[in-house]
Amino acid sequence: MIVTIDGPAASGKGTVARGIADRLGFAYLDTGAMYRAVALAALRAGADCSDAAAVERLLPDVHIEMPPDRVLLNGGDVTEAIRAPEVSQGASKVAAVPAVRAFLVPQQRRIGTGRDMVSEGRDQGTVVFPDAAVKFYVTAAARVRAERRHLELARRGVATTVERELAELTERDRRDSGRADGPLRQPPDAHLIDTSHRTVEAVLDEMEGVVRRCTTDRA
Repeated sequence: MIVTIDGPAASGKGTVARGIADRLGFAYLDTGAMYRAVALAALRAGADCSDAAAVERLLPDVHIEMPPDRVLLNGGDVTEAIRAPEVSQGASKVAAVPAVRAFLVPQQRRIGTGRDMVSEGRDQGTVVFPDAAVKFYVTAAARVRAERRHLELARRGVATTVERELAELTERDRRDSGRADGPLRQPPDAHLIDTSHRTVEAVLDEMEGVVRRCTTDRA
């Protein structure tokens, strides 16, 4: 059984995706981390993440592994490195490169084959797993998302402001929604969840109820 969770950056989808996977006993796949890993590889090689040709040339030398709670790039643990602000922006840029999507989407599908899994990203319910049993689209107000991102970065010692994060999230939303290949979209059959003023537990309770009902119906 595949459960997809799509939505914009800092909407809380990562937190609830991990949480619902734990509650259900499902595997969890953070597909955004895979795009971050490609962006990190590009940055380390001195490539512009917006340069499609340069990024495509790197792909034969990019090997990504996704063990539980970790991300490995060419054998090295980059779990923390891929969360840097410049990598976040780079991930949105490489995600618009068709060759990168052609490189990663089959890998994501292979990971999900034959298992119960929660897959989180931006095109999981529309492109990667269009026949998923349950789909969610998780969002939140733009300023709420900016405040969350500011707090997250502050905890890691990164100096920034809410206004700066709001501007960067707005730009990232524009790129993610405007790309031709696998744009950020709410699947028409997805359950919409706005996390702006809700606790994580309340959201997880709702999501678990939806999945449990689907499991019962399928039985």
